[in-house]
Amino acid sequence: MWKILQPPAFKQEIPADKINDKYKKMRLQVFIGAFIGYAGYYLVRKNFSMAIPELAGLGFDTSELSIVLSMNAIAYAVSKFLMGSVSDRSNARVFLPLGLILASLAMMFMIVPVTLIGPEHKQLAIVLMAVLNFLVGWFNGMGWPPCGRVMTHWFSQNERGTKMSIWNCAHNVGGALVGPMAVYGAIWFGSWFFGANAQLYFLIGTYLFPAVVSIFIALLAYVLIRDTPQSCGLPSVEKWRNDYPANYSAKQEEVLSTREIFFKYVLNNKLLWFIAIANAFVYMVRYGCLDWAPTYLREAQGYDIKQAGWAYFAYEFAAIPGTLICGWLSDKVFHGRRALPTILFMAIVAVFIFLYWQFSSNYIIVTMSLIAIGFFIYGPVMLIGVQALDLAPKNAAGTAAGLTGFFGYFLGTAILANIVIGTVAEAAGWDWTFVLLIAACLLAILFMALTYKKEGERRQNP
Repeated sequence: MWKILQPPAFKQEIPADKINDKYKKMRLQVFIGAFIGYAGYYLVRKNFSMAIPELAGLGFDTSELSIVLSMNAIAYAVSKFLMGSVSDRSNARVFLPLGLILASLAMMFMIVPVTLIGPEHKQLAIVLMAVLNFLVGWFNGMGWPPCGRVMTHWFSQNERGTKMSIWNCAHNVGGALVGPMAVYGAIWFGSWFFGANAQLYFLIGTYLFPAVVSIFIALLAYVLIRDTPQSCGLPSVEKWRNDYPANYSAKQEEVLSTREIFFKYVLNNKLLWFIAIANAFVYMVRYGCLDWAPTYLREAQGYDIKQAGWAYFAYEFAAIPGTLICGWLSDKVFHGRRALPTILFMAIVAVFIFLYWQFSSNYIIVTMSLIAIGFFIYGPVMLIGVQALDLAPKNAAGTAAGLTGFFGYFLGTAILANIVIGTVAEAAGWDWTFVLLIAACLLAILFMALTYKKEGERRQNP
């Protein structure tokens, strides 16, 4: 491993009378760093999807561009798992900004296939776009694992659901800024680079402007983040809060080998496999509803693009309060248990999917159903990631979360939500897609239920 990535050594513990004040200050500082750092990743993640209509106007084929788009999701799914292992053995203060800078640079170079190669050499341009978008997805996989490392080292299990529900809103913040940045980046800076050639202004707003902003965010995140409390002369968070989980041991404060992480704490942990499979079905519902809502509402029900667009917006916007409430409930009402609130939320999602299906001709019920689905689905999305952190030692948290993320993005999103739902809708009709989505809810509930008893045993202090 590169020396620059090695975790910092533990410092001598500061005097006891100074620990409380410094701990509170550093936790807030580190949390802000992780929040803005992860939001920065979403500024340079799925920008290519926004560029597709403009690229098609330049002469690139939509079918070929869709292949480029898929490279991002595939790379992200694999990277989140593999880079999670590297993150568990790295300094989060360096790892997170490094991945964000690399993702930003890869995003910047997305301009090259259009301006220097162009549609005249379309095949070469498409190949280069695919490689660059793969790199964007791969480096984006370096964002979640160091945040998971930070959250497990600075926040104990009994408060982690609430804190991570707030942190999880970073992707909503970052994702919401991509659209305005694409518009205003093109308006403000497009003419600087392309003069009167307004057809290429979108390259600045979609690629360059967000990438430059993300690099500045990466530098700010480096200033704010610290790897572990011990690297700042503080005790472990469990010792400071007197909040030791049942599976805690001093070994969790050590750096593990790759073999130990994979074969001792992750791959042989059946509870992680259960929640990883559950996560695939949760993501099938999340993206099965989100990605296909505009198409279903326009093609099957005849809504116009404005109506479909507002329904889509309502789904995403409802995620923020839903995530916050779900995290708070898991800590305060369910006392740190994640399985039961996930099961309850998924059961409610199934009910609203049924209403969405049966009353899809009623725009008001459709909109309210999508708001409810968005509200309740993002809580389980967040909690499964938190549960993965809970079920593994702190020094294997990134790998554990990476396993659930791989199942969510590769199996749940790319295979089930995109390919299976799309194929079934075309071959058998939309009714069968709703049957599949409700079945996915039930399967997610089933696999989460398999963790309920063991999770309860792990929550009991020794």
